[in-house]
Amino acid sequence: MNRESKIKEIYANPVGHDVISKLLLQTGKKKSLVTNPLVGNLKLKTVERFLKKKVGTDFFDAVLELLNSEKDVPVTEHGAISRAWWKEAVFYQIYPKSFADSNGDGIGDLRGIIGKLDYLKELGVDALWLSPIYESPMDDNGYDISNYEAINPDFGTMEDFDELLNEVHKRGMKLIMDLVINHTSDEHPWFKEALENPDSKYRNYYFFREGGENPPNNWLSFFGGSAWNHYENKNLWGLHLFSKKQMDLNWESSEMRDDIIAMINRWLDKGVDGFRMDVINYISKSEGLKDGNEFIGDLMGFPGVEKYFYGPHLHDYLKEIRARAFEPHGAFSVGETPGIGMEMAKLVTGEERKELDMIFSFDHLETPGHTKYEDYVYDLNFYRDYQIEWAQNYGTNHRSALFYNNHDNPRMLSKVNPVPEYNGAVAKLLCAMQMTLPGTPFVFQGDEMGLSNYDFKSIDDINDLEGKWMYRDLLKDHTEEEAFKIVVAGTRDHTRVLLPWNENAPFKQKENEQVREFYRKLIKFRKEEPEIIYGDFTVYRKDKDLFTYSRKLEGRECIVDCNLSTGKKKEYVPGDRYKKVFSSNSDNGYLGDYGVNIFVLK
Repeated sequence: MNRESKIKEIYANPVGHDVISKLLLQTGKKKSLVTNPLVGNLKLKTVERFLKKKVGTDFFDAVLELLNSEKDVPVTEHGAISRAWWKEAVFYQIYPKSFADSNGDGIGDLRGIIGKLDYLKELGVDALWLSPIYESPMDDNGYDISNYEAINPDFGTMEDFDELLNEVHKRGMKLIMDLVINHTSDEHPWFKEALENPDSKYRNYYFFREGGENPPNNWLSFFGGSAWNHYENKNLWGLHLFSKKQMDLNWESSEMRDDIIAMINRWLDKGVDGFRMDVINYISKSEGLKDGNEFIGDLMGFPGVEKYFYGPHLHDYLKEIRARAFEPHGAFSVGETPGIGMEMAKLVTGEERKELDMIFSFDHLETPGHTKYEDYVYDLNFYRDYQIEWAQNYGTNHRSALFYNNHDNPRMLSKVNPVPEYNGAVAKLLCAMQMTLPGTPFVFQGDEMGLSNYDFKSIDDINDLEGKWMYRDLLKDHTEEEAFKIVVAGTRDHTRVLLPWNENAPFKQKENEQVREFYRKLIKFRKEEPEIIYGDFTVYRKDKDLFTYSRKLEGRECIVDCNLSTGKKKEYVPGDRYKKVFSSNSDNGYLGDYGVNIFVLK
């Protein structure tokens, strides 16, 4: 790519495609803005001539550097889907701190999880994903790890974990853990020795820069302020992309990689079945840690992000972890990869590339032009179109992760419709799509209970570090009431407070038994219908507020008919050879509010 390259050529580049798509999504613009012939045939130098005064020449240099960082071309296959246990599984994410409190101290724990394993087995869950349970100062709820091979006493002991792992396996389920290897806590022994001893090997395990009154570059932390801590008495600066206590690891150090991979292998030797890998696409930083482009920083909100969200050695590091740890153990991997779109996702999850098995793409969690900190109504027509695009273009050598919620976002149910009377219908509709669309479902704790967002009353109710930082920042330009309203719209605490089955849960909600039974039956149905897991995907209707699709394999067919909003919609009639096996809010030939029907070929 160079200044003679046309916009359509840049859009055909995997990095260019995903960066442009992300910008269009954030600004609420349609793809036709760049795919129409008039714009598509413009050369980059022509665009530069028009925009140079606004964005500067450096912007185009930064764009070209990013585009040319990727030499590989994605492979997109459309043949038969290869078989694997994790393609057939239904995963269930547990946020241990708020799942089940066995001793009444207000903190969920491992023994609480053990006590709910029969519940999860009955629900139909095949694999559990545990958010971090490692030793940690809990500055960011356990994502700041001070010892990778010890259990946080708040959650229990290593003996408790061993019992949990054994009990999970006894029930025929699997367990994956959270792997946080972009950074450690500043209380990790590696970092403490690195800071104190300039001659220690650990000094090279992190990013340190000597001297100067100002930070080494203009990168900002995701939790506010500079991405650099200043250790005045050491005349050092240390890099942290997240909280001031989460210090980034230097993956260029082969000794550091050896130690991390040895740690991973010890967990896999213990019997852990795989890992969810936290912000794993951030582990490779651009050489020299140079300033981020100011215009890109203003556009994305975080100066410097283009220097590490898809770094130059990301593929090398992922291949190394897989070859030296995951592959020998047959372990599963799913990466959290903020900023990665479909084409770059193909390059980290292609079965032929041997990097990750799957990733979590987050572009469906907000509709175009919105962020999670906005109070708005989510349009499921966007979700439909998003899923169709991935199903038709991702390829059968890649696997999508189907999820609406996780520990970092408010609950989707409340975004779709905040009116409580619709909770049950929305929850069932979301479940039906999650269990029947192409991909592997990841249920977040409480989804099956039909839980919505909590009614927090004041900033004192908020524990979320991100939310607290945002509140303080918002007070510069907003009243306390306005700032709190923004924080409540998107706080991570909506999915992080104790589940209602805990007697000491401070924010009570009623569990919806009908929703839970719907989840149980749909999960069972999914396991009995191989076309849902491995079958072809065909769209029958995608009119406004309607989504009708088919999953077909070797003569078997399942048809799912969805009303994506309120109001009656005429239901799809597949013919006499089909039997209606599930129905929610459907009557007399019409789908009611958020109604759904599921048919199978007799």
